[in-house]
Amino acid sequence: MSNALFLSILALACLVLLTWGFRVLPGERWQILATLPLRRLDDGHWQGINLTWYGLLTANAYLAAVAVLVLLLGTVGVPLASILTAAVILLLVCVPASRLVARVVEGKAHTFTVGGAVFVGLLIAPWLLAGVNRLPWLTPLPVLPALAAIAVAYAFGEGLGRLACISFGCCYGKPLAQCGQRMQKLFRRRHFVFFGATKKIAYADGLEGVGVIPVQGLTALLYCLVGIAGTGLFLAGKFSTAFVLATFVTQAWRVYSETLRADYRGTGRISAYQLMALAALPYALAIALFHPAAPSVVVPELHRGFALFGRPLLMLFLQGLWLALFIHTGRSTVTGATLSFHVHLDRI
Repeated sequence: MSNALFLSILALACLVLLTWGFRVLPGERWQILATLPLRRLDDGHWQGINLTWYGLLTANAYLAAVAVLVLLLGTVGVPLASILTAAVILLLVCVPASRLVARVVEGKAHTFTVGGAVFVGLLIAPWLLAGVNRLPWLTPLPVLPALAAIAVAYAFGEGLGRLACISFGCCYGKPLAQCGQRMQKLFRRRHFVFFGATKKIAYADGLEGVGVIPVQGLTALLYCLVGIAGTGLFLAGKFSTAFVLATFVTQAWRVYSETLRADYRGTGRISAYQLMALAALPYALAIALFHPAAPSVVVPELHRGFALFGRPLLMLFLQGLWLALFIHTGRSTVTGATLSFHVHLDRI
């Protein structure tokens, strides 16, 4: 498969998925995926636990990001064992950080922040790779291509992950009525309207049924475009450019996009997440400028990356990863359910 054909298929898949998500996910029925009964109450009803579309879509986004990471590093001949070791360590740090940083910044124990997790991941990634490369039983990873692959994979992961935010009604934009005329004109026909009393936009700010700036959709589109462009640069062997592009565009947009949001981002005129994103820019530039290039990196070839997906180990790893992430992010702790069951007597 040629690089151009692969990028075209990737772009089409993202377009179809995002178009579907923008149209249906703000609706009320797209928050709760399923409810499981936990225990019987004294009145005969059952207390249930909700499994959310947020969790399913988040797990899908993580899975896509890891798949992109494996594919890109596979194209330059990095063995699967080295890729999975680095991916597991990075996830073990970033996934808990998404909740820990939100607790520190927002004072909330039952929410997640991708921005905080990304900042932590970017800080530790060079040192993590250096540590992995010291393990004697693994083939060392070329650091700059690995960082580029991580940055591109992140762009896809957060871009697709914004569908989860639309489903849950979090990370929402300002009401159009509170924006200037230019913003109102720009988004008059392209805004989001969320429905459902259990969506965060409803219970946190009372904005159910109100037209708001579609900031989640804008982020999803931009990040997926950056992911596609970064993939093209990576496959062309331009690892430093891919890393800088993916990091700078995503973090610069995070700084600006927070000015479009209405949800609580912590105290202060400039949020902690904006400060993190700003700090990430010179840090990433320094890595790209001063990290020595690896002269031994082979020319990227798609067939090498695709070959890794024929390994049973990778398939089992991806399935296990998806399940663990769905269990971690899909169990709602901010919504509850009461269930009742009955028999259809006319069908006996």
